[in-house]
Amino acid sequence: MARTHPEGWQQLPAAGARGRERATLALLAAALSRAWTIYHGLHWTRAEGAQLIFGEIAFAVVGPGGRVLLIEQHAGFLDETAEGLMRPGRRRAQHISVELARSADELRTRLRPLLDGAEPQLDILLYCPDYHVRQPGSAGLDPARIVDASRRDAFAAIVQELTAAQAGDAPTEPARLQALHRFFADILELVPDVQAHIGQADDLTTRLSGGLTEWARRIDMAPHRLRVTATAGSGKTQLALAAYTDALAAGRRPLYVCYNRPLADHFARIAPAGGEVATFHQLCDRRLRDAGRKPHFGAPGAFRRMEADFAALVTTHTTADWQFDELIIDEGQDFMEPWRDALLALLEPGGRAWWLEDPLQNLYDRPPVALPGWVGLTADTNYRTPADVLALLNARLPLPAPIRAGSPVADSEPELFAWHDDAGLLEATKRAITRALGLGFRREMIVLLTFRGREHSRFTALEHLGPHRLRAFTGRYDLLGEPEHSQGELLIDSVYRFKGQSAPCIIFTEIDFEAMDELTMRKLFVGATRATMKLIMVASERSAAQLAPPRP
Repeated sequence: MARTHPEGWQQLPAAGARGRERATLALLAAALSRAWTIYHGLHWTRAEGAQLIFGEIAFAVVGPGGRVLLIEQHAGFLDETAEGLMRPGRRRAQHISVELARSADELRTRLRPLLDGAEPQLDILLYCPDYHVRQPGSAGLDPARIVDASRRDAFAAIVQELTAAQAGDAPTEPARLQALHRFFADILELVPDVQAHIGQADDLTTRLSGGLTEWARRIDMAPHRLRVTATAGSGKTQLALAAYTDALAAGRRPLYVCYNRPLADHFARIAPAGGEVATFHQLCDRRLRDAGRKPHFGAPGAFRRMEADFAALVTTHTTADWQFDELIIDEGQDFMEPWRDALLALLEPGGRAWWLEDPLQNLYDRPPVALPGWVGLTADTNYRTPADVLALLNARLPLPAPIRAGSPVADSEPELFAWHDDAGLLEATKRAITRALGLGFRREMIVLLTFRGREHSRFTALEHLGPHRLRAFTGRYDLLGEPEHSQGELLIDSVYRFKGQSAPCIIFTEIDFEAMDELTMRKLFVGATRATMKLIMVASERSAAQLAPPRP
C-alpha cells in the first residue's frame, strides 16, 4: 500500500466532493506499493509582483524514482468548447488545461532550487470519472493525460505507469526524494482541509438505507401513532414502503393513502400485493362505489360532497373488507382534519398508524392537522438533492431552518437561464434542454417542470418545443385507471403533480414571481428538490435576480 500524506484521511466524512477525492485516494493507496507516496489536498499561494497566483490540485503522486504526477480530479460534468475543456456553470470561463499548466509551472519554478537547478520530472493528469470526453484531441491537453469515464478502470495503472522509473532516468538519490518530501510535506504546510467537512452530520454509512427507514421502525409505542415530519429527500416514501411491507410480512393488511395521483401510481407499482394503495379521493370513490353510491363528478362541488359522503359512510358502517391493520398516510401536509377522522375510522382496534408530512411541501396552503397524543419524529437531512442545490436554496429562500445535505452528489453546480417575455421563455427553456443533453443526460433522465399549474402553463398546449416532442399528461385516464400521456420523449409536468417524485436532471422552468411569499418559497423548494444530479432553472429576469447562484 502506498504511503499517504497527511495520514488520518480514512476518518474524514465520505460525502460530497471531498468524499469523491477520498475514494480516489483509497483506490490509489491500495493499488500502489510502499515505494510510492501520495500527497493530497494541496494548496499554495505565491506573490508575483502585484498578482497573487493561486493553484489547487487534488493529488501529487511521487514515484520511486522521483517522478511527480499532478492529478486534478473533476467530479461531475464538463463543457467541451473550441478553446478546450471548461468547468461548467461558472461566471468566468475556467480552462482546465490552463489551470493545470499554470499549476505545473508554479511547482517547477519552486522545485528547481531544491533540486540544485535540475529540471523536475513532473507530469500532469486530468481525472474526470463521471464524464466521457467526446473530443479528447481538442480538450487542450494531451489525450493520453486525460482519464475519463471510459478509462476509469485503468486509472490506477495509468498513474503507476506515469510515475514509475523509466529506462533513461538517472539513478535516484535519496537526497532528491527527501527534498521532494520536505517540499510537499513541510514547505507547503500540508494539512487536511477539515473546514470543508463542517456541518456534515453523517457519513455515507448512516445515509438513507440506515437512516429514517431504519430507526423510525424501531420506535415501540402503544397504540402505534407516529407522526414523521421530515424534509424532502429524507426517505419518507421509503419509510412508507418499508412499513407497508413489514405489515404484509406480519400478516397485517396495510392501507397507503397519499394526496397526489402520480405518487399513488408510483407507490402501487413498487409495493407488494396484498394491501390497498390510493389517493384520498380514489379511496373515497372506491368505498362509495362498493356501497353502491357512485359519485357524480360532473355536479358542482362533487369532490366536497364525495368527501362528506365517504366520512359519513365509514363512521357509521364498518365492514371487514374496509378495515385495515396498518394505516400509512403520506403527504400529510396536504390533508385536512375531517379526512384524518375518516381514515382513522378504517383502522382496526389495535391497528398501527403512520402520518408522514413535510410542511415545506404544503402547496395548497392548508393548516396543519392536529394529531393529539401522537408521538412526533423529525428529520431535516435531504439525501436526494445535491449539496450545492441545497446550499442555493438555503441561501436564497426564507426557509424556516436550513436543510442539511446528505447526498453524496456534490459539485453539480445549479444553473440559471433568464427570460424577458414569452418568446424568451421558450428559447431559454430550449437552451436549457440543449444544455442538459450536452452534459450527457438522456431524454428519459430529464423532466421539464413548470412553476405554474397545468391549467395555467404556457407549455400545456405545446406538442413540441423546438426539436423535442413533449410527453405531457392529457388529463385523462385509461380503462385501467392509468394516466394517459401524449406521445413524446421529454416528460413535462407541473410542480404540483410531480411532488413526491424525482429525476436525475430537473429543468425547472416558467419561474416567475413578484415577491418571495410563503407559497412561492414552497413551490421553489419542491421543484428544486426533485433533482438528484442536476438542476437548471429558467426564470424571469425579476425572479432570476433573486435566485442567481452565488459567485464562485
